Amino acid sequence: MYLAALVIPVPEENVSAYQDWAKMSAAIFKRYGCLEVQDGWDDLVSRGKHTDMYRAVAAKDNEKIAISIQIWPDRDTFFASEEKMHEDGALDYEGEPPFDPARLIHGCFSSLFDLPDQPAGKQI
Repeated sequence: MYLAALVIPVPEENVSAYQDWAKMSAAIFKRYGCLEVQDGWDDLVSRGKHTDMYRAVAAKDNEKIAISIQIWPDRDTFFASEEKMHEDGALDYEGEPPFDPARLIHGCFSSLFDLPDQPAGKQI
C-alpha cells in the first residue's frame, strides 16, 4: 500500500464547503485507482509547547485542522494516476477551495506493514 496524507487548515465557517470539496476529491481519486479516502475534522488536536499541527500549517485563530488520507495500491499507481489526472484536467477546480492551499502539508508514505483482516478487539 502507498499512502498520501494532507494536513489542511480550514476556516471553521467553511466546514460544509470543505466536506463538499473532500467528497468531490475522493470521488476523483477513486475513479483513478485510489482504494480508500478518509477525511477527518479537528476534534481533539492538541496545541503543543514546541510544535503541533496548527503551527505546522500556520493555522489562524478561526481555523480548524482537517486531514485527508488516501490509500493507493502502490507507489507506481499513485504517480501514474497523478499524471493522468493532470493530463485529463480532473484536478482542475473551478473557484476557490474552502481553505488556503498554500498552507496545506502533503506527504506520501510507503506502508510499513499491513495487518491481516481480523475481528476487532474489545471495545472500550
